[in-house]
Amino acid sequence: MKKTWILTPLLLGVAIWGCGAQPQSAVDSAPGAEASNSSNSKVQVVDKALLERPLELNNRATEAKKNAQTYSTSDPEQLEIDELRLPAGFDQSNGTETAGGYGPAPSDRSAPARMGGGMGGMGGGGYDGGDSLSGTGFGFSINGPSTAPSDPYGGIRNDAGYGGYGVEMKESLAEVPASAAVRTRRSRDLAKPESEFTPQTSGNTIPAIGGVTGNPPSDGVGPGEGGDKFQPIEENNFITVADQPLSTFSIDVDTASYSKIRSYLSQFNQLPPRDAVRVEELVNYFQYDYAQPTDEHPFAANVEVASCPWNPAHRLVRVGIKGKEIDTQARPASNIVFLLDVSGSMNSANKLPLLKKGMKMLVDQLGENDKVSIVVYAGAAGMVLEPTYGYDKATILAALDHLQAGGSTNGGQGIQLAYKTATENFIQGGTNRVILCTDGDFNVGETSTGGLVEMAAEQAKKNIYLSILGFGIGNHNDSMLEQLSNKANGNYSFIDNDKEAKKVLVEQMSGTLLTIAKDVKIQIEFNPQKVASYRLVGYENRILAAQDFNDDKKDAGEIGAGHTVTAFYEIVPTQGNEELAAVEPMVDDLKYQTERKPTKAAKSNELMTLKLRYKQPEEDVSTLMSYPVVDEGHQFNQSSGDFQFASAVAMFGLKLRGDRFHTDTNFAEIEELVASNVDGPGSSYRQEFLEMVRKIEAVQK
Repeated sequence: MKKTWILTPLLLGVAIWGCGAQPQSAVDSAPGAEASNSSNSKVQVVDKALLERPLELNNRATEAKKNAQTYSTSDPEQLEIDELRLPAGFDQSNGTETAGGYGPAPSDRSAPARMGGGMGGMGGGGYDGGDSLSGTGFGFSINGPSTAPSDPYGGIRNDAGYGGYGVEMKESLAEVPASAAVRTRRSRDLAKPESEFTPQTSGNTIPAIGGVTGNPPSDGVGPGEGGDKFQPIEENNFITVADQPLSTFSIDVDTASYSKIRSYLSQFNQLPPRDAVRVEELVNYFQYDYAQPTDEHPFAANVEVASCPWNPAHRLVRVGIKGKEIDTQARPASNIVFLLDVSGSMNSANKLPLLKKGMKMLVDQLGENDKVSIVVYAGAAGMVLEPTYGYDKATILAALDHLQAGGSTNGGQGIQLAYKTATENFIQGGTNRVILCTDGDFNVGETSTGGLVEMAAEQAKKNIYLSILGFGIGNHNDSMLEQLSNKANGNYSFIDNDKEAKKVLVEQMSGTLLTIAKDVKIQIEFNPQKVASYRLVGYENRILAAQDFNDDKKDAGEIGAGHTVTAFYEIVPTQGNEELAAVEPMVDDLKYQTERKPTKAAKSNELMTLKLRYKQPEEDVSTLMSYPVVDEGHQFNQSSGDFQFASAVAMFGLKLRGDRFHTDTNFAEIEELVASNVDGPGSSYRQEFLEMVRKIEAVQK
């Protein structure tokens, strides 16, 4: 029995293959949400400016539509593969359908038919199984064969096109028959699967482990072959207390650097680039047994001092902060916008599939009063799921399930649309957050780091925060994403496996989503009678001027519920060690000023004073916390297990970076120190770290 199937148009050129008439939405309206025009679909156009096009494009698309054909088959299982031809866009501005390109049925009946769609009816390029056709206009579609008439989401695929330039943006050809020919120049460049790119070896390459050869990713293994990008880091120098008695910096809860390093070692069997190693992010990856706050403050400070393990003549000060734990059931309602990169380079197992797994984990944790929207971007941006309440998990999961990759990367436009969506659904007193999931560089639209950072900073002032989850290695703009998270009152994690997704999105969900204090700054005043010089270990890109500490207009880092933040200072004591106090290069004596004179407080036994400033999430005036710190003279082996483990992690990072003040330690010593303190909070992660140390040590032998 033959049936006739047609391709049903949806807004923004987002096409979903269904049966017969337009499929009903699989997403029910959230309580209180307004209906979208007269359609039941939750897929809608938000940015109407994207729909503008020349009149002649309508004429050209209409002419193409005249040639469209609808086919039938007696084989229902192959119906979508053989019969569907015409991806039609829907033009919201005039309510008419216009056609994209079409091609003959695929010669390989096992390969799903694929068609490019136009953005808002502008007619993108089409690809149907074994042929391609450049179209008109600029846009993308999300479409695919429906598995059944009742499954309007079946086989969703994202195709981006620059049809007006005769280009079909087809980045993933994993399911295309081998005989298929992609005819446009740019599609040939962007359609390569990642395995076809030839990376060049650079950085700290080490031999393969266990006979497995990893492809060095540092010079790019994705479209454009841009390579991973890291912000250059120059380690902090020692500073004399006589010159600068104050040290000021912003806290940082990012952990991306640690899992990036793990990915380089486990997937590619090579050391990471030097600037991929941010010591503070390695230390902050782990949980520590710090005391929780017992007063009105949202976090508590913990300080410990002992001899420095990599230079016993020095003292090591650990400053720890523990955020207040908040039960998941007591968490305020959340307005969350998933901003998902579905460009072609996401088509590998450790990217889009892992992204979808992670988002599903998070959805499972949502409460019934939480709202989720899904915005995707490739060559352009569009909304594929309107705000949907957490009790309707099936709808959210269905939308995630059927996303597939294809197109270039217009991340700037996606961020704009995501923030607009978050603003329209803002929850006063709740959590309002955009979660950006991406594998790399933005190469279309707004691509400048400065412009994107400025946008994120402005939205942070409106209490809409941005969290970033990175995926994959080879075309990942770590530098930009870190700066975005720093200015957007957010956090930055790198997801390289299922376990990491669970850690960030399940185990630490409250900390990832719920900010308990913003603009958290730390300032240390060192006692010149006790400290000759000091240096902050890590946090190189979080250093603040001394006057910024009291400036409530100065942005700083945020801390989430239950988060721990740790910082180390390496201190050169004055008593009996004057020869160690010298800092290179030396500064000439001042001509017009004399040295500062010590106060009576300097004669006390205080080593330093710790000061912290923070703001409540929705307030603009900061609160001051202050604690004097005394050095009890403990040796390193007298310190706590947490102190020793965190010190070992810092040593690991310094060793990887080739720190010029840290030359005598070897990985065998670090391994011994980690192994002695592996049974602490989050012991499975500590055990994994021990294996990482051993892996590097084994390669060097």
